[in-house]
Amino acid sequence: MRFIDYSAIITLAWSRYNTSKQITTVVDISAKVSTNHVFKVNLQGGTFVIAKLSYFGHYEHFKEDHQIINVLANNLLYPYEHFVGRALTKNNEVFTYRYNRTGVDIWVVFYNPIRTLKRLPKILSTQQISTLGEELAKFHQACADLQDVLPPSSKTMESDLHDLLDILNTEEGQFEHRLVLDEIRRQCAIFFENSEKLNYKDFDQIPVFIDWNIGNFSVNKDTKLTARWDYDWFRMSSRVLDFYFFARVVREEGDQTLFSYTADPLMEDRFILFLQHYHKIFPLSENEVRFIKEAYRFFLLNYVVKFGRYFYLAKFALKLKKEAFDIYFPSLENNLDADKLLKALKI
Repeated sequence: MRFIDYSAIITLAWSRYNTSKQITTVVDISAKVSTNHVFKVNLQGGTFVIAKLSYFGHYEHFKEDHQIINVLANNLLYPYEHFVGRALTKNNEVFTYRYNRTGVDIWVVFYNPIRTLKRLPKILSTQQISTLGEELAKFHQACADLQDVLPPSSKTMESDLHDLLDILNTEEGQFEHRLVLDEIRRQCAIFFENSEKLNYKDFDQIPVFIDWNIGNFSVNKDTKLTARWDYDWFRMSSRVLDFYFFARVVREEGDQTLFSYTADPLMEDRFILFLQHYHKIFPLSENEVRFIKEAYRFFLLNYVVKFGRYFYLAKFALKLKKEAFDIYFPSLENNLDADKLLKALKI
């Protein structure tokens, strides 16, 4: 990708937001293992805001997602009233700026910083796993309670996969996925078929953040959730989509710098313990438990295959995509046993 002066774009975006307070410096605070673009924008008087940049997918979805997130942040009740960051608003709506010139299409949103506490350790104790399961259940309940309050979302799992299939019909898509075109179509067809069998459309659609690696949220000394940031994968969907990354957080090997996306964490006893404590607080249906496999399939198709080159640095994106077709998809039918989870949950 050609050089892009992100600081200049942020400065231009801020000038459209507020001309009375000037920027002093723009500091890149992006994670270095992904293509995320996050900046600390220092302002006159010693204050600062966070700028988030994005340039893939659809601008309308970007704007829609941040509007939903902001309504969520403003309506969550104790103890989550400060859990999600609040975007800056103008004229009673979330302020977003679209820079679209000479083939460069980049979108900016500004956030107030949120107070963070501790990160989880790389390897969790059984007590921490139990508490974390109950904490996610309580947070999901709080989100579910706002279903009538949140704005509608036009983005669905089905629409995202149909978008992927449309990409395969383009010259660029056929070149990028030339070795796996038929397998992508096959995996999408399996998702559509199984989702219909499980009545996925009847599941409650709540805010889910999906990417719950330990660098994206903080807890207090008692493992209670205190803050969540990084909203790249936010969507309104089934709560089941949040489970895979929590399975990775609680797994026996713990958080890893060199990561992969195998299905194995979903079958570990430690994830089953997490799920049991979740289920105790916010019970799951049989179909939701069986949908865990399809949520994982969707994650691979949408976030590794379709958008991988935007989310990860090139060396990681190529590795994960290759592993998806060599390891992850082939293991889906043999390594994910929903009956084992159902038995553990006594469903």
